[in-house]
Amino acid sequence: MSVTPLRRRLSPEESRAAALEAARELLIEVGPQAVTLKAVGARIGRTHANLLHHFGSAEELQKALIAHLAGRIVGTIKQAVIRSREREDPAEVVDLTFDAFGRNGAGALASWMILSGNENALDPILTAIHDLVDELAQDQTATGMPIREETLQLVLMALGDALLGAPMARTLGLPRETARLLARRMLLADRGK
Repeated sequence: MSVTPLRRRLSPEESRAAALEAARELLIEVGPQAVTLKAVGARIGRTHANLLHHFGSAEELQKALIAHLAGRIVGTIKQAVIRSREREDPAEVVDLTFDAFGRNGAGALASWMILSGNENALDPILTAIHDLVDELAQDQTATGMPIREETLQLVLMALGDALLGAPMARTLGLPRETARLLARRMLLADRGK
């Protein structure tokens, strides 16, 4: 007779956090199309109904994932911006932004949301970026491009790189990291370096 291990009962907060972490892993490993209630439930050993209770729909799960990613990414980038101002080198900010949209899947998820007609799901990340820029703009010195313009340029470069960077670099015979280097060079030039 086999004994089935008992699943530990999770609090609603723990269950939601486990689901978001599983959704993040699926996003990175497989892509945004894999972030479904069924797939997330299977990964954490919960039922589709359980996740439906916490999120309401796959669309709401994806929106919660975007909010979760936004909080993590923006907090990390904020600290990097502060450090880059001290060192006058934006390399860490560029790398974190490119990684957020590329390796961490935010670019693919954002594109998926836009293409599936769920643009309002991007609101959490757009709000987080807006709030971060507002906060950082208060401390910005008057030299160089305004932080809003720098942010727009950097985010669009990182998003474009996440979606098309590898094949474009390959097609043009350029190293894969060329877009990152260009973004860093752009920010350094703006600062007169």
